[in-house]
Amino acid sequence: MTQVGTLPYTEPVTGKRAGLLAFLFVLLLASDAVAEHEVYYRYTVLGYLKDARGNARAGVPVELVREKTGFTYLGESDRSGLFVIVARLGDESAGERLALRAGAQTAAITVRFDPQNRTQERGTRVDFIGSRTMERPTWFLATLKRFIAE
Repeated sequence: MTQVGTLPYTEPVTGKRAGLLAFLFVLLLASDAVAEHEVYYRYTVLGYLKDARGNARAGVPVELVREKTGFTYLGESDRSGLFVIVARLGDESAGERLALRAGAQTAAITVRFDPQNRTQERGTRVDFIGSRTMERPTWFLATLKRFIAE
């Protein structure tokens, strides 16, 4: 009797690959789709998960929840501790509250962007270091550019 092994392309996509695939998928749709997939409907939350000594925490499930709707976006940290979650939030979502969960830790985020600016990527960076949570919105664009370049 022949034993059936894992079929190609049936392994789960996790970590940085999953985040990159999701981000690239959104960008791909933006080129051929209606405004729903443009920059002004995308809000990216990214950051790093590290222990108290600064070591990366890989494979940690990360969840972004819209408090207004309860809708959840899922991600996972890669081997460097980086996570990237792309949420569908439009101009009307400015000021909305989100809950970001990484393992047992939770951070509250208020969505901040200029609804008039429809060219700049929208998002924030949130780092979980040990038991501390730090939102660093000014580091968002640089981190996103490094992520896309890798």
